[in-house]
Amino acid sequence: MKVVLLKDVKGTGKKGEVKEVSDGFAKNFLLKNGSAKIADTSALNENKFQNDAAKYHKHQEFLRAQELAKKIDGKTIKFAIKCGANGKAFGSITSKEISEEFEKMGISIDKKKIDLKDPIRNSGSYSVVAKVYPEVSAKFNVIVEAN
Repeated sequence: MKVVLLKDVKGTGKKGEVKEVSDGFAKNFLLKNGSAKIADTSALNENKFQNDAAKYHKHQEFLRAQELAKKIDGKTIKFAIKCGANGKAFGSITSKEISEEFEKMGISIDKKKIDLKDPIRNSGSYSVVAKVYPEVSAKFNVIVEAN
């Protein structure tokens, strides 16, 4: 029996897939629990439209990520913090502070997307990468000056 899965079913398939399963499994488990519905023409059309809509939204999200990466790419952010005699800062610059600085510039980026291994604790110039989307990233510079 062909069914369209409405939920992820372990060992059978993911949501939205059309699968051929045994009649007993379909009737006694999948249909009974609402995990699937029989794959007739209306169910297949609905599934196709949902898949097309999901692809469209994913593509739009990808385009927005590319746009954001263009805005961020090559930007320079400056911070002035108090430092000791050896250039070591009395604090640190974290991805949260970098994100807030971008907010002041009118660019909204989540602090989790800024790939900063460790907080910046010394004065100097740093090249930082923001992973905006799985395939999209942008480089920008952070300059920390001693106050």
